[in-house]
Amino acid sequence: MSEYKKANFAGGCFWCMVQPFGEKDGIISVVSGYTGGHTENPTYEEVCSNTTGHTEAVQITYNPDIVSYKELVDIYWQQTDPTDASGQFVDRGDSYRPVIFYGNEEEKKIAEASKKQLDESGRFNDPVVTSIEERKTFYPAEEYHQDFYKKNSAHYKKYRQGSGRQTFIDDKWQ
Repeated sequence: MSEYKKANFAGGCFWCMVQPFGEKDGIISVVSGYTGGHTENPTYEEVCSNTTGHTEAVQITYNPDIVSYKELVDIYWQQTDPTDASGQFVDRGDSYRPVIFYGNEEEKKIAEASKKQLDESGRFNDPVVTSIEERKTFYPAEEYHQDFYKKNSAHYKKYRQGSGRQTFIDDKWQ
């Protein structure tokens, strides 16, 4: 049995990034939080002020014997608009930018190859601009943000649809 691994992805509002990963076999946990910035232990309000350098992200703990990093990257792409570097859907600014955070050279190569393949696929009219960056310290978000889609399912569904995310995913990925 392999040791569990971690993967960090930013794709706009972290509420919308939890469910797609959490429903995959081999996923141990998905935690909403903040990463990539310069402030220690940032709060939601600080991150939203776009002054900490952090972006909303999810940290996935997974069993590599069941699900590969490449599979996680594939799931990630299908939750985002990879052609929009300025945020995702209605959420704008650096705290919502799309990023794949790699933890080692192998993950970096997988992410870069996947990005290149997606860019060359012709699926999008605009270039794929999602950033690929080295993983930094991850800070879990406040408890009320964790598993939001389960705790507040009606609000979550309304937000996911109202933000334009679900329509985009249905149009581009289904």
